[in-house]
Amino acid sequence: MKEITLVCDGCSLGNSNYQAGESRASAVAILEFKGIRKIFGEYLGNASNQQAEIVAACLGLEQLHEPCLVTVISDSQYVIKTMLGEFRKKTNFDHWTRLDKACQNHKVTWTWTRGHAGHKWQECCDRAAKVIALAGKVDQEELNKILEE
Repeated sequence: MKEITLVCDGCSLGNSNYQAGESRASAVAILEFKGIRKIFGEYLGNASNQQAEIVAACLGLEQLHEPCLVTVISDSQYVIKTMLGEFRKKTNFDHWTRLDKACQNHKVTWTWTRGHAGHKWQECCDRAAKVIALAGKVDQEELNKILEE
């Protein structure tokens, strides 16, 4: 099985106004295999930060078309601890269902990293997620530039 590293992050600008329908959310994932990295993004529109964090993990896993050994790295304790069984799934059931489905064919290791603490690829995901949320769309060329910086 291929060994893949997946670094992911979500962003919700205006998260405090999520219930009022005023957030702009996005999700980003970077996949690495043998030193080669690819970046993927998704604009989510009105979504909470927690939802964006879940979708970010989904986004990366959904790019894999064969069973892999995947190390998922996220700054979201919500995602990591839920997937490790330390937190219960109480809300966002459609997003958790998507993530469970994305994990089905893979052996996944869930790893937490502190956000904004110098993890190069996590900070790259964070930057890219903010760019998507601000723009309201995914610009793949812009994402590729961020990845190459």
